[in-house]
Amino acid sequence: MAANSSPAILPISNPQSAPNSAAAGTDNQQLSSSSTSAVRVFVSGISETVRSGLANRRPWPELLDRSAFSKPESLSDATVRIRKNYTYFRINYLSVITAVLAISLLTNPFSLIVLTGLLAAWLFLYLFRQASDPPVTIFGRQFSDLETLTFLIVSTVVVIFLTSVGSVLVSALMVGVAIVCLHGAFRAPEDLFLDEQDQQGAATGFLSFLTPAVAQPPVAARV
Repeated sequence: MAANSSPAILPISNPQSAPNSAAAGTDNQQLSSSSTSAVRVFVSGISETVRSGLANRRPWPELLDRSAFSKPESLSDATVRIRKNYTYFRINYLSVITAVLAISLLTNPFSLIVLTGLLAAWLFLYLFRQASDPPVTIFGRQFSDLETLTFLIVSTVVVIFLTSVGSVLVSALMVGVAIVCLHGAFRAPEDLFLDEQDQQGAATGFLSFLTPAVAQPPVAARV
């Protein structure tokens, strides 16, 4: 008599596990690519802004022409000179203030490290985040966008007002503005000429080069 044999057991696989894993991997790749695209757009925007601004600066020998320096006749004359020189040399003046800030931060490594960390936190925890990104998770606790923004604002206030970083920034800005005002007061603007486009751009503010200028036919005008 033939021995009873038990039926063979066939392995059963879950057909949904592979698609779910593939979908999760695709979502992670999309989130990573979106974050990378945001970083690239931000960096390219800064690079384009810096290039366009530096392209519109005045020649440095013209800024430092010693024959054009003279003592202002009065306080009102100094104020008029500062306004006219600011209109003409605004990109150069911004570069001078930026250089003073950079030197001040390089000579204060603690302030530089703290500001770099604060900037990185703003970029990667708030500015570069997409609506589809998962919430920020720290030590197993999830934080909403509002909580993350509140934390960043409080951290910024603490860093700027309750540490030496604020005094370093304010001191550097005061030194840079003082240099600009001294140059503007003693630099006679009689030999400076602006076209109509420059006059319109100067009216938008000190950071006017951050916005694209509208092409206008150049019309010479005396400062």
